[in-house]
Amino acid sequence: MQFHSSLTQFERLPLTTDPTPEPNPDEAEIDKESLDVPQIRQSNGTLASTEGVNSLGQRTNSVTLQKSEELRQVMLAHRHERQLVILQDFPDPDALSSAWAYQLIAQQYDIKCEIVYAGTLSHQENIALVKLTGLPAIRCSVAALKSKDLSFYQGYTLIDNQGTTSGLVPIVQQAGIPLMAVIDHHNLQGDLKSEFIDIRPTVRATATIFTQYLQAGLLPLDNSINQHVKCATALMHGLRSDTNLLMQAKEEDFMAAGYLSRFYDAQLLSAVLQANRSKRVMDVIERSLKNRIVQNNFSIAGVGYLRYDDRDAIPQAADFLVTEENVHTAVVYGIVHDEDEELEVVVGSLRTTKLTLDPDEFIKEAFGQDSSGRFFGGGRTSAGGFEIPMGFLSGSNENSAYAKMKWEVFDTQIKQKLLRLVNPKDNPIQPE
Repeated sequence: MQFHSSLTQFERLPLTTDPTPEPNPDEAEIDKESLDVPQIRQSNGTLASTEGVNSLGQRTNSVTLQKSEELRQVMLAHRHERQLVILQDFPDPDALSSAWAYQLIAQQYDIKCEIVYAGTLSHQENIALVKLTGLPAIRCSVAALKSKDLSFYQGYTLIDNQGTTSGLVPIVQQAGIPLMAVIDHHNLQGDLKSEFIDIRPTVRATATIFTQYLQAGLLPLDNSINQHVKCATALMHGLRSDTNLLMQAKEEDFMAAGYLSRFYDAQLLSAVLQANRSKRVMDVIERSLKNRIVQNNFSIAGVGYLRYDDRDAIPQAADFLVTEENVHTAVVYGIVHDEDEELEVVVGSLRTTKLTLDPDEFIKEAFGQDSSGRFFGGGRTSAGGFEIPMGFLSGSNENSAYAKMKWEVFDTQIKQKLLRLVNPKDNPIQPE
């Protein structure tokens, strides 16, 4: 596989950029402790050298060591407890793999973690990742969590999100469960009160942050442990996914990939990546092609109503549309029906190859905030998404004429908000 072959170069490279010089017999022997090599104490009390992260640069190295030690202290303070690890409602490979790494780290301190998400896995690669690796993430709907006895949990942790994209967070907050840790690579979404916070927007993937934790000694990976190999494979997939095949990776992301290349299973990753698209996903892509409008190199497509389980077809359609000639940005959106809660939301995805377009700023400017000041969407480099509740107009789509009318209203409104930025001088909605 082409991706793996490019990574094999890392297997032959040391983790440090500068080669170790040959010892000079004329010089006095230097005490290694006097070199002040950064170290972090592992769960068993032993010290692990962190020379492997020195090549990330002095600043990154310092942050990694500091945050790794802070996390270790928090873990020590919460030994033998039980936690919920909450992901965004529709978790991606970066979130899934990072949560698994967190769970394995916590196990060393006898902390039992349950990885949960409220939505569903509909992207074929996400389904394959969980099934083929045995990744221990469980769907827990909002209704199911409300009926659960939450007194068993002494804390909860947010991985690859800050609580703004999960319907489970308000429930645990209402139950009075304290927030133990937030680990994410997205921009800060608001004021967070957590025992441990590691938010690094300059890093392209949360999987990179967790790989740095592993390198720093919080969990030394072992090729002989099958679970470690599978987790390393998942982290490689998460890192690869959030850096667009490493094309948007930064130095620390490349170094993390180099480290993981020693442990991951290339055949297993290949099997995950070769998962076939379902017919329903192909139908949504076809619908986006049929309905798209292209203006100023933006391709905008509404795909109508979607089943809850087919939500991940929207970003896949955006991935496809952005490959069209003379298109640098694609936005695809549709109305997704939540079968559990009888709610409907407008869900959209943005993909761009334009370096000067910031998806986070674009989406926030286009759709704004709700009454509580929470943005309807946001993004990162080259990608973004939005989710707009339909409120009073949710549900009751038995009447096809009414459903069609409702879609036309929302389709027109979304296009108007987008085209206001794409063509600010033009009126996107022409009067009859």
